[in-house]
Amino acid sequence: MRTAYSVETVRAAERALMARLPEGALMQRAAAGLAAACAGLLGRVSGSRAVLLVGSGDNGGDALYAGARLARRGAGVTAVLLAPGRTHAAGLAALRRAGGRTVPADRGEEAIARARLVVDGIVGIGGKGGLRPDAARLAEAVARSGAAVVAVDLPSGVDADTGEVRGAALRADLTVTFGAYKPGLLVDPAREYAGVVRLVGIGIEPPPGDAVLQALQHADVARLLPAPEAESDKYRRGVVGIAAGSARYPGAAVLAVSGALRGGAGAVRYVGPAGDTVLARFPETLVSDAGPAKAGRVQAWVTGPGAGDDAATVAEVLATDVPVLLDADGLRLADPDTVRGRTAPTLMTPHAGEAAALLGVRREEVEAARLAAVRELAARYRATVLLKGSTTLVAGPGGGPVRANPTGTPWLATAGSGDVLSGLAGSLLAAGLDPLDAGSAAAYLHGLAGRFAAQGAPVGAHDVAARIPEAWRSVRG
Repeated sequence: MRTAYSVETVRAAERALMARLPEGALMQRAAAGLAAACAGLLGRVSGSRAVLLVGSGDNGGDALYAGARLARRGAGVTAVLLAPGRTHAAGLAALRRAGGRTVPADRGEEAIARARLVVDGIVGIGGKGGLRPDAARLAEAVARSGAAVVAVDLPSGVDADTGEVRGAALRADLTVTFGAYKPGLLVDPAREYAGVVRLVGIGIEPPPGDAVLQALQHADVARLLPAPEAESDKYRRGVVGIAAGSARYPGAAVLAVSGALRGGAGAVRYVGPAGDTVLARFPETLVSDAGPAKAGRVQAWVTGPGAGDDAATVAEVLATDVPVLLDADGLRLADPDTVRGRTAPTLMTPHAGEAAALLGVRREEVEAARLAAVRELAARYRATVLLKGSTTLVAGPGGGPVRANPTGTPWLATAGSGDVLSGLAGSLLAAGLDPLDAGSAAAYLHGLAGRFAAQGAPVGAHDVAARIPEAWRSVRG
């Protein structure tokens, strides 16, 4: 599992370690890891031209010491000093002893134009807001140059704690982060600026209980997925109810059922006006023409996809005493006080536009501050919230670490894909997973299935559903 910590927590861990080490030892560890990453990106170091963008903080010191290591291996290294009077003195001396040279910021563009590699050491993890004008001008020059870019700890101009980008920022091909992941490296829009993220261990140990963000990996998801035992039958494995679809949107019901059938529950009950369409596609579905309350026993319900204006069915599902997944039209039709007052768990799965409507803000505000939005929704509705999008996030109502899904692909932005995800997550709820785990595991499998289905080409939601078993097998090994 990738675990991310706040700037405050990382700095406290760094201070605790520095108190036990010789002065400067921690920076040398960071510089060694950074230099190794830069050398790997360059391939041949000797004869290469590298430019260091050096600000006034410790990130600038890391860049200078790493540049000195590259210079000693034969690289031509130029440091562009954005704050000459506040540059890390020892790092600057090390670079000069190794044969590196320095230029002021107003001569930086010329050096950048000739570079194969640019090292971004402008702003550290405490930076807030976008780049200042001099730094923004250099970032534009870097973008024009075509040079490979390595960010020190995180790209300058992004917010380490929130993943927000409030102005100009530098885009990296590789970010070398030290000691622990920072939330901004795992959450868009900042994640988009980070490129490939490489964690370099420098010996710090943040307290596990202080984690802000988690990103599950294969092994974590494998431990969550249900598996039938020798005595299992379809009812013991769980039954998920799907109350979805309408005369206008029967396909939403079909797609939600398709995800549910592949989600680990033993059976799927369908309630709604699209029963004949569902049976024609999936004859194993248990279809009822009664309402949710009379459909038979289920361990979880999914409601909302394609529901149109059927508020009565959504309300009937919310009145049950089993976990409920609320998606699509259901998010609009559900009474907020009813959702807040439920004693059984609720999992809400909005995309950014739906989240904006629930919060009463513009969609752009949600997309710019995804971490804040998912936390606010979970707290306001007292529910677990899966916020779909470029970074899918899952937050519980009681706080704690937010889960960031690492497996998504832009090809999943296709009609009906969310219906498949809802059915999949609902099935995992019925199989016994709590909402945070069900949402996280479903997003992970859904993202993998999208990748397997797409392989660089457009896909339909039915293609994604069909590849869920392959994703499941991939995770379970």
